[in-house]
Amino acid sequence: MGENSYTTLEVKQQASTLHVLLDRPDVRNAFDDTLIAELTQLLNSVAADESIRVMTLSGKGSVFSAGADLNWMKKIAQYSHEENVEDARLFARMLELFYRLPKATIARVNGPCIGGGVGLVAVCDVAVSANNADFALREILLGIAPAVISPYVLRKIGPQQARDYFLTGRRFDAERAAVIGLVNEVVDPSRLDEAVARWEKRFLRAGPNAVAVTKQLINTVAWSSIRDAQAYTAETIAKLRGSDEGHEGFAAFFEKRKPNWDAGD
Repeated sequence: MGENSYTTLEVKQQASTLHVLLDRPDVRNAFDDTLIAELTQLLNSVAADESIRVMTLSGKGSVFSAGADLNWMKKIAQYSHEENVEDARLFARMLELFYRLPKATIARVNGPCIGGGVGLVAVCDVAVSANNADFALREILLGIAPAVISPYVLRKIGPQQARDYFLTGRRFDAERAAVIGLVNEVVDPSRLDEAVARWEKRFLRAGPNAVAVTKQLINTVAWSSIRDAQAYTAETIAKLRGSDEGHEGFAAFFEKRKPNWDAGD
């Protein structure tokens, strides 16, 4: 996994869970081109690593992520149109890798989460937030838009809420983030690790292949017509029923025991 080979990330594997920290606390864990490249490299490694079943993402220090790095923004402001398009595509590809990662993913929101940081929360399967965290999509106040992160944030909060928070840039707290669907659970900061550990155990009870296939199922069916989804879903369940993991799951159920992948409670 190369846990110590990154300059903007802190990576540590414990059993089947990979803990990832955005490691730029001096700039509030803001994005730049190096962090995006290193996250892309990490995600490709995680996708191919069968020893990893769950990945958590958090920010080092007291901030989850402040969005785009100011020095990076100054640099890209001088880019040509073509250079800006390519730069945005690199960010977009990283987010898609994260969204489609065939592992369960948990955002551990330990503090303020702004702009692109909200995008990172949105690409995770679930998010647990400290109750003192706040959120904002402030791009509109800079004369731009949360364009690249929008496919994922919209899937979480829907267009009605996006018309509010995308178009005003106003801040909202963790409780509001839960109400609109951006986060799944809000806890006292002292209980954040405990809450994340509960989610890890829940995911570790599920079949690893079933997690990967079910994530693909959700991503496909949510945006398909019922008619288009019929053949896809029938093929999906047939493959799962006939797989080694499916046979083990059914056998464990009828024999009243845990399946061989169950590392949860």
